[in-house]
Amino acid sequence: MFEDNALVEAIVGNWPVWLVTVTLVVAAVIDGRQLKVPNWITFPLVISGWIYSTIAFGWVGLGWSLVGTGVGLALLMPAYAIGGMGAGDVKLLAGVGAWIWSTHTFFAFAATTIVGGVIAVIMVLSRRSWAKHRDQFWGIFGEIITIKDPNKLSEIAAERKSSMLLLPYGIPIAIGSIGWFAFAGLLF
Repeated sequence: MFEDNALVEAIVGNWPVWLVTVTLVVAAVIDGRQLKVPNWITFPLVISGWIYSTIAFGWVGLGWSLVGTGVGLALLMPAYAIGGMGAGDVKLLAGVGAWIWSTHTFFAFAATTIVGGVIAVIMVLSRRSWAKHRDQFWGIFGEIITIKDPNKLSEIAAERKSSMLLLPYGIPIAIGSIGWFAFAGLLF
């Protein structure tokens, strides 16, 4: 498919995206095993993105990096606020935003939601528990519509967590983001 030299040139020429890609893979593996994306991955990812953007592009770069971080946080924060996602997942997407800025972060998020949905459906179907999870989905949706208080929704989610099928969302973030990077030509 690629010559060795072409791959090396692509990695060297697009090293920031490759660095994020490798970090996403590591985070996905850890999340898959521990159901947690640790701070020792997310905080350095965010901070190094700010540093890189500032060094490479000056204050404008830092500004775009901060906006990308904010977009990454804003896209997943609602799910976190109601107990539907872990903080590590939110910080992981914020780290993606710190490095690849807002537009690519938004599209990576869009790909992530598709991948997450497909994985969730596969998980439910493989356990043959479609009716249970359909009912849980509509129950949660009804709670969101009627309760509207993120603190109360988070409490309800915490009580329900032991009966839920948990998706380590670092995996869809990695697959969706890397898929977007490849589609957008950011890797090669």
